Amino acid sequence: MSVQQTVFRGFANPVDPAPAEMRAWAYHPDAVPLQNMPADWDLLVAGDHLVLTLFELAIDPACPARRFALHCLYIYAADGIRTNFRAHPKRRLRKMVEQAEQEGDELVTTWAHNVRMLLARPELFDYPDWCEGGLVRHPRKLAA
Repeated sequence: MSVQQTVFRGFANPVDPAPAEMRAWAYHPDAVPLQNMPADWDLLVAGDHLVLTLFELAIDPACPARRFALHCLYIYAADGIRTNFRAHPKRRLRKMVEQAEQEGDELVTTWAHNVRMLLARPELFDYPDWCEGGLVRHPRKLAA
């Protein structure tokens, strides 16, 4: 049975969902609408535990929660870069950026471009864009 066919039955712990739960929810996001999630759920799930799952979801154009996953990737990248990679491993972020550049469509390659720009120029960080969904709601490539 594919992930898309898996019925989402809810989170055992929405504050710390398992990767399989996140995948199942992402293909059936109406089962538990975002407004019913804990406060700052995007910040809670945008960590090392789920980042590869979120990346898989963001790179899949058929995923209904793709934009949410992409939003979490922006949070993850900004958190890593702004903490000088004390929060998250630089190698993992670089691998995701490279994979996004090779396999992603315009939304995902724009994320990769923006991560590279922020790596080169951390002063480009803008909280509303990176952590409140601005770059997902209004996709654009950051200029050098």
